[in-house]
Amino acid sequence: MIKVAIIGLGRFGTELAKSLGASKVEVIAIDNSDKLVNVVKDDVAIAVRLNSTDEMALKSQEIDKVDACVISIGENFEAALLTTVIVKKLGVPKIICRAQSKFHAEIFMQIGATDVIQPEVQAGAHLARLLANPHLEDYLQVGDGYTMIELLVPHEFVGKNLTELSLRSKYSVNVVAIRKRNSEEVEKATDKIYTTDCVPHPDYQIQESDILLIIGTDQDLARLPTSNT
Repeated sequence: MIKVAIIGLGRFGTELAKSLGASKVEVIAIDNSDKLVNVVKDDVAIAVRLNSTDEMALKSQEIDKVDACVISIGENFEAALLTTVIVKKLGVPKIICRAQSKFHAEIFMQIGATDVIQPEVQAGAHLARLLANPHLEDYLQVGDGYTMIELLVPHEFVGKNLTELSLRSKYSVNVVAIRKRNSEEVEKATDKIYTTDCVPHPDYQIQESDILLIIGTDQDLARLPTSNT
């Protein structure tokens, strides 16, 4: 079982701890506030109040044996830095720090963080892209200049199959899955609005209610038709 330590139980840390716990990840949740520790104690394997800048206190909870540690201490930057240094010293292989600014992010990387996140910045950029592109249901950047998008079916795609669309030859993109709208009966029985076909057949005829999961470079994806009216 994957074992993850989360140090700092603000809104971000608390939500992360609960979500990981629900996914059957063994979570050690740490904060210096009894109130915040009590919020997650029923959702994680271990919830403990301690000072994360105390190396011996962290070792007592076997932080040196976790697969990853997320440091999401919000207000006390000095404490976040020292905690990062200690966790690095303990040999944790993956250290993810939450930064409140680009400057803080650079410092975290310099002292040993393997990754740094800025949730507010990333959430803002994500929302901006969705608002600027109403034809997108969602998107996921997959690295090396590639993105996977959930595209509402353009009107000109309706009634055609994947072979006829020839998206790979026309746009240099690939359809990796299709989310198909369930019937009312299936939706009531399963409480699921869509069923995802991860290996769509080339002869499948595109329906107006479908959502296409397409991967490609941002430049190629931008050339796709977007009208769904």
